[in-house]
Amino acid sequence: MSLSLVRSRALRGLEAAAVTVEVHLAPGLPSFTLVGLAETEVKEARERVRAALLHSDLVFPHDRRITVNLAPADLPKDSGRFDLPIALGLLAASGQIDSAALAAYEFAGELSLSGELRPVRGALAMALALHGQATRLVLPPGSAEEAALAPDAEIYRAAHLLDVVRQFLPADSQPADPNDAGWTRQTMPTLPAQVVSPPDLADVKGQTGAKRALEIAAAGGHSLLMSGPPGTGKSMLAERLSGLLPPMSTEEALESAALLSLAGRFTPARWMQRPTLSPHHTASAVALVGGGSPPRPGEISLAHHGVLYLDELPELPRAALEALREPLETGRIRIVRAAQQAEFPARFQLVAAMNPCPCGYLGATHRVCRCTPDQIRRYQARLSGPLLDRIDLHVHVNAQAPGELLGAPAGESSAVVRARCTAARQRALARQGKVNHALDGQDIEHAIQVEDSALDFLRQAAQRLGWSGRGLHRTLKVARTIADLAGSEHMTTEHVAEALQYRPAQNA
Repeated sequence: MSLSLVRSRALRGLEAAAVTVEVHLAPGLPSFTLVGLAETEVKEARERVRAALLHSDLVFPHDRRITVNLAPADLPKDSGRFDLPIALGLLAASGQIDSAALAAYEFAGELSLSGELRPVRGALAMALALHGQATRLVLPPGSAEEAALAPDAEIYRAAHLLDVVRQFLPADSQPADPNDAGWTRQTMPTLPAQVVSPPDLADVKGQTGAKRALEIAAAGGHSLLMSGPPGTGKSMLAERLSGLLPPMSTEEALESAALLSLAGRFTPARWMQRPTLSPHHTASAVALVGGGSPPRPGEISLAHHGVLYLDELPELPRAALEALREPLETGRIRIVRAAQQAEFPARFQLVAAMNPCPCGYLGATHRVCRCTPDQIRRYQARLSGPLLDRIDLHVHVNAQAPGELLGAPAGESSAVVRARCTAARQRALARQGKVNHALDGQDIEHAIQVEDSALDFLRQAAQRLGWSGRGLHRTLKVARTIADLAGSEHMTTEHVAEALQYRPAQNA
């Protein structure tokens, strides 16, 4: 048979779109043509496949005109994931393996020149795309273990091209050893018995107000901005937020792992662990929100269901800062290019830190700030009002005297605070099916359950401070989280008054 079809997958955002690799052999001047909107690394598969077949003592049809089509033609294809299906298509079209048996499988894998298979990005996304289908997926080591995390997935692990070829040899050409099956069925990988715990909150001495804001952020999924002089513990506090968050559900873990897999940054050892990302303040807007051709997820998507820590927030490029506004509001980011578009989830918890002025010591009690008012104004103006309006909690972290640090008793551990945060989240989920930060306009009206006196107090405060409608709603959501931490069914004036402290008038 001179025509063969092999199935594979291409990545389009978080979606793994089906691709059919069509291989046709025809008489004529020997050539190897690859079509179907393939990127450069895909076109280079011609040389990798040729060398892998010859090194594996398989016959490469060098005297035929070879045409490989990656359908659909309008879907961009990248990476070396199509090496294995192209090689199998050539062998099937030349009659060396059974072409009909290939229909029950999908393949992905990059070939070395010796025929060994190398891992590919997005293996978990490919496995999730097969949910509910009877198709089996063949992947290299390093990718098969990752894909096996998908529920009900039938994954096969092959380390070499010959391991796959043996499975599709004609009946009279099967190996004499019946145990030589060519590949192995990949089961759920062995996960680490003990997960490395994040730093403990008890290590932070003092800073009671900042710790309280961190607890509220963890309980309600709120974003947090900490401002204060250098060395006051802002980074220490941010590093401990992930230890206060409740355990991930299986659905959350699959979404997070699939996104990390697209960037090649997931390992089974990180399964069920909330990601914590802290890009440098020189990161570009593309690095944060994603981009490229085809579009790939950025740091905000890779932090999905986890924590994104941005230190030195005003030092980030203005384009990168403004790019945060949409995902902070919607929990998703849509990347649009001239030829294609992709949408990634980005429901992360933002924890940002900044100094109050260029020298960092504005308002400090232990050192004098030497910045001029104009320098301070320009520095703080790097953060736009719309961006600050989308951050739920604003807290100032003051410097502590040496006497308060030396010999100070340890505070509550992360485990104790996490128990309160988990209980508060469970109350919110039982009431409205989502965390308080994710409440929209109509949900707020039904979920806040606020007393009339507290509502009057909030109305007067919002009018005097000149809040926007968004600022008012975010204060209500923070107050609702404070009430959940207190185990209160209704929001009282006390809960609203505490929430007011985290939205100062100058940031509204």
